[in-house]
Amino acid sequence: MLDTDEIMQIALELAGFEEIPSDSAIYVPGDNINRVIFSIDPDPSLFYLAKEMKYDLVISHHYTSACVDAWKVFLKHIDQMVQMGVPREEAEKAVRDKLLALKVTGHARNYDMVDSIARALKIPFMNIHNPLDEIGRRIMHETISERIRGKDNVTVKDIIDALYKLKEFREAKTRIMLGVGREDNVVEKFVVSHGALTSGGYEVAKTYFKYGVDTVIYIHISPGDLLKLRKENMGNLIITGHIASDSVGINPFLDRLEREGLEVLRLGGVIPPSV
Repeated sequence: MLDTDEIMQIALELAGFEEIPSDSAIYVPGDNINRVIFSIDPDPSLFYLAKEMKYDLVISHHYTSACVDAWKVFLKHIDQMVQMGVPREEAEKAVRDKLLALKVTGHARNYDMVDSIARALKIPFMNIHNPLDEIGRRIMHETISERIRGKDNVTVKDIIDALYKLKEFREAKTRIMLGVGREDNVVEKFVVSHGALTSGGYEVAKTYFKYGVDTVIYIHISPGDLLKLRKENMGNLIITGHIASDSVGINPFLDRLEREGLEVLRLGGVIPPSV
């Protein structure tokens, strides 16, 4: 049996993090945890289900309104862009407008809606977002890199085929989408732009293209941002699918909990593990 602090620590360890990021939290602590419900989205019905089925803990992937400072994780886009050769001042400019939108949205939300229900029902509750996204980002990057290593004239189709080596994408109801570009376009430099709270949208993708990253991989994008990128047609944009991509990072964590002896019920869109 584990407690909520130990479970959070496992996620941080797998992601290589030393601190809990601002989009993840323990809302109702618990100990002697043996049975866990995990769902991608936090929904009040989960706590009633946990109480009825005698589960000890609810974990969601996405953060609740209580994470009013979740916007800070969006700043990770800056470091990711700089690592790919984008000048820091240009990276900071690319995130500026959406960062403000995230701050304002977080300020307006009801920050105690879901959490108060968990407290009232005395169901331990936590969410783990960025650590699991970082696990998924690394897996996606490593899967692609391994597939194309030593290959000449890598194409967009090669990147997409590599991602389909992961069961989460093969089993998903959504298909990997080529939002901008052509499958036969040659790829010189790619980035998995993930693990920074949410999609960088139009500005981040455009900035990558401007500074020599010809292929950007997002897990989702707004229709408006996609249409703007299509009009400019500067590079290749691969959209892998939100729930499937989240599952890529979630499953290794849940697998680890099961190896620790916990019983895990995967709900709310989690695609079954790849083992």
